[in-house]
Amino acid sequence: MANRNRAEVRTAVHKRIRHKVRGTTARPRLAVYRSLNHIYAQLIDDEKAQTLASASTTEKTLGVKTGGNIEAAKKIGQTIAERALAAGINSVVFDRGGYLYHGRVKALTDAARAAGLNKDEAREAEVEAAASPATKAEEEAAAKPKKSKPKVRKEASAQENK
Repeated sequence: MANRNRAEVRTAVHKRIRHKVRGTTARPRLAVYRSLNHIYAQLIDDEKAQTLASASTTEKTLGVKTGGNIEAAKKIGQTIAERALAAGINSVVFDRGGYLYHGRVKALTDAARAAGLNKDEAREAEVEAAASPATKAEEEAAAKPKKSKPKVRKEASAQENK
């Protein structure tokens, strides 16, 4: 069994993701890094190797006391979206940085979409969220029809055993 710690595994996953995800001038990469106490987001143009905008919970002007929670991630997502729109960027490629798309990482991207980045993706997510609860309930009802069990009398079975 391999002796690998979480950081090494995340780095390997991030490398695999980076082979597929490229930021361009028209559509930069939104890279996310999260530590235990903070979360960071950058808009990166990989063609020019430039950081176009950034936001993190370490900035005093945002008024975030701690960065290790979902509320702080939402604030950073909103801030990075505002800075991107101010720079003339409407669409980005999301780079989750080897982290699972869950918790703070998901909150950051959802807040960025709600603030105006990738408007088409935000609409698709809303449509799926609105349609999915009803369809899931219908699918479960159709998949598992109730079966009635035959009622067996205890007296009859007791007489048969004698």
